[in-house]
Amino acid sequence: MIEPHGGVLKDLYLPDAEALDARRASGALPGVVLGHRQLCDLELLLDGAFSPLEGFMGEADYEAVVEGLRLFDGTLWPVPIVLDVSEDTAVSLATGEDVVLRDIQGTAYAVLTVSDIFRPDTAREALAVYGTHDPHHPGVADLLRRGGVCLGGRVRGVQRPAHYDFTDLRASPREMRAWFAGRGWERVVAFQTRNPLHRAHVELTRRAMEAVGGNLLLHPVVGRTRDGDVDTYTRVRCYRALLAHYPPDTVKLAVLPLAMRMAGPREALWHAIIRKNYGANFFIVGRDHAGPGADASGRPYYEPLAAQALVQAHADELGMTVVPFAPMVYSPGRQAYVSSEELRTGEVVRDLSGTELRKLLRDGAPIPEWFTYPEVEAILRQRFPRPQNRGCAIFFTGLSGAGKSTIARALMAALLENTARQVSMLDGDEVRKTLSAGLGFSRADRSANIQRIAYVASEIVRHGGIAICAPIAPYADDRAAARALVEAHGDFIEVHVSTALDVCEARDTKGLYAQARSGALKHFTGISDPYEVPEAPDLRMDGAAQTPISLAARIVGVLRERRLIA
Repeated sequence: MIEPHGGVLKDLYLPDAEALDARRASGALPGVVLGHRQLCDLELLLDGAFSPLEGFMGEADYEAVVEGLRLFDGTLWPVPIVLDVSEDTAVSLATGEDVVLRDIQGTAYAVLTVSDIFRPDTAREALAVYGTHDPHHPGVADLLRRGGVCLGGRVRGVQRPAHYDFTDLRASPREMRAWFAGRGWERVVAFQTRNPLHRAHVELTRRAMEAVGGNLLLHPVVGRTRDGDVDTYTRVRCYRALLAHYPPDTVKLAVLPLAMRMAGPREALWHAIIRKNYGANFFIVGRDHAGPGADASGRPYYEPLAAQALVQAHADELGMTVVPFAPMVYSPGRQAYVSSEELRTGEVVRDLSGTELRKLLRDGAPIPEWFTYPEVEAILRQRFPRPQNRGCAIFFTGLSGAGKSTIARALMAALLENTARQVSMLDGDEVRKTLSAGLGFSRADRSANIQRIAYVASEIVRHGGIAICAPIAPYADDRAAARALVEAHGDFIEVHVSTALDVCEARDTKGLYAQARSGALKHFTGISDPYEVPEAPDLRMDGAAQTPISLAARIVGVLRERRLIA
């Protein structure tokens, strides 16, 4: 079987007796509460999936990886694995100190012995790792949100993360290697995915198995993927349903708790190293492996073959064989899937993008039989109910005094008068007094306020209700994040109430604009803080042009057009 990366498969958990003592002593240690990405990284560090790493990277390893895709000792490694914390957390810590790593519930998972405290150059990291400074790239956006200080050091596991879902599909690299050895699997090709699989993917992986004369490790990511992706539970149900379409006893389905970075070529190389640690000696690399698609101008972030080229360039050092595949498309003439490289001149093909598929699901339209299997479609239909049974959020944005709350109340009345749907209101002023009590008006607090509203709205939508949200929401990236959160469960309709500033100011009964212009009220949107006008809202309306009832009726019309209400 292929050797682990670096020659030794790391197991960073303490023996049971030592782990018990460490857990008991952890209450006296300073602690760091980990976010989702950090918990995913910690779990894969402790299990050895990130071998040869023995902890979060110190400054020397971080710099070497960013600049040259290698650890300081020269070992190939393309993606920084760092533990970022806030300035307030870092100021109370010192090198040589032990720090306990916990989740938000306070459960201790590991002890970190701090070897480094450093400030990463995130601008340089963004360009080197992601190839762009564009804040709309999901990996760069995440990077820019991180804490400004990193802690490096060796970790020792004191408790395994508890998972209650898909327990039969979870395996550490050591367990996976033992499973392969027990069945005599010597040639294993791994397939990385974060999306449901359809007929084209099955055909691609079956061809890969035939090409290498081996078996398949179907290894989907169930950690953090990308906003708007199909949820983990739906995806894994789809993967289970697909197993019947492979020859018996040729596929191992297992889930990987990885937090993806969407870093394109570098991430493809990282994925290969991880699968090497799990025991795979072949790895399928697609045309745009781990790429986030295109930027705002429509230009792809990564060249189509860049991921394949980077992994192939390091294949000998990895000891793995890259299995590059072009996209599979359906040929009606042949009534079969073929590689796009095998097409004849002028041959007619059919394909369906993920965006087009989601639209068919949201519209309740039929999915072509050639695209997916009936059992997969049935699972996706459960997750994406027909429009009349699906939740939605109407998200108002606009200046203070634009009329958002007034139109929202008129909309709520119209819906309650004429439908049996459950409707909930999340008004900006009321949320500030309850859900977001204690938040100020700094950039960070404004973002936190919108995130809270979006989270509650997404839960309402997830259960089939209608959420009416009426905050100011001045920043485009906060509105985009809210859309992504809601659209994981239903529809999101952005309504820009575009009432002119002078009209808003003239309407102001609280005197807020006057206070802002005098300087007595700081961080006031439209005066001392910016408002980023939505470029392409679902609906734009002037709050002074018509009555609130008339404007609400326009929104009702959109809901009817989308068949979200009868």
